[in-house]
Amino acid sequence: MRIGLMVGSDKERSRADRLAGLLDDARAADAAGFTSFWMPQVPGYLDAMTAVALIGQVTERIELGTAVVPIQTRHPLIMAQQALTTNAACAGRFSLGLGPSHHWIISDQLGLSYDRPAHLVRDYLDVLAAAFAGPGPVQVTNDTYRVNASIDVADAAETTILLAALGPAMLRLAGERAAGTILWMADERAIGDYIVPRITAAAVGRAAPRVVAGVPVALCSNDEVDRARAYASEVLGHADFSPNYVRLLEQGNAQDVGDTMAAGDEAAVLARLRSYRDAGVTDLAARIVPLGDDAATRTASRLRTQKFLASVCPEL
Repeated sequence: MRIGLMVGSDKERSRADRLAGLLDDARAADAAGFTSFWMPQVPGYLDAMTAVALIGQVTERIELGTAVVPIQTRHPLIMAQQALTTNAACAGRFSLGLGPSHHWIISDQLGLSYDRPAHLVRDYLDVLAAAFAGPGPVQVTNDTYRVNASIDVADAAETTILLAALGPAMLRLAGERAAGTILWMADERAIGDYIVPRITAAAVGRAAPRVVAGVPVALCSNDEVDRARAYASEVLGHADFSPNYVRLLEQGNAQDVGDTMAAGDEAAVLARLRSYRDAGVTDLAARIVPLGDDAATRTASRLRTQKFLASVCPEL
């Protein structure tokens, strides 16, 4: 299992310092030996693909990915254009994580349709595949898109697509049409008994699918674990208004994102990470949860957890 980092919106830094700080974090992850660095498209925050393109200029070997970009906000040809540009900026190290997002973002915040999301993803992938096969013409006609265009961003090169696939239809698409899935709020039981069998069955005849699991992590005393889990659920959890996550949680033992957390001392965190590996996770995207009552303490907590995770990369 490869170990990477997943970042989020950084409230500790000022708005003026957030982008520069993000680049510093990515540089540090690259130097520390992490295999990947994942940037979510947080509503109202830094644009994920733009940030990743900049990160590509200050890192050397680490895989860089979005986790994930909502497809409804970009026409697939425009998405392909931006993804190919980002991949060029990252010297081929970019992985495009995308998905249909959630109704509360697409419909409630943006006023767009959230009708038949899996069907939309299928049609969207038709256009992406044609564009990524370029340079050259992109001609696609399906239920959703009528595309008669061309693309000339870069020479033909493989561009990795990962889907935010939580349900059966999306997992089938991820196995058949993508390199794998990116997960959030999935515990070991949900991954091992539900995610892996479905995506593996769909990928028969193709390369083994990647299972990228976003997992909150905090190194702390074992007496602090319950508080750490509650805090993670408070700042990272929104299952109650995301039916996609509710259904995924029902496939496992977790009640909220805090229950998926690897928390405790070094032995406890390592044991939980191993259990994710044994469930079938190929890539763990650690979302470090800094603990403490002030910024300095939280920064120290984050760095301590990150240092420990880097130390176990070779072992896992």
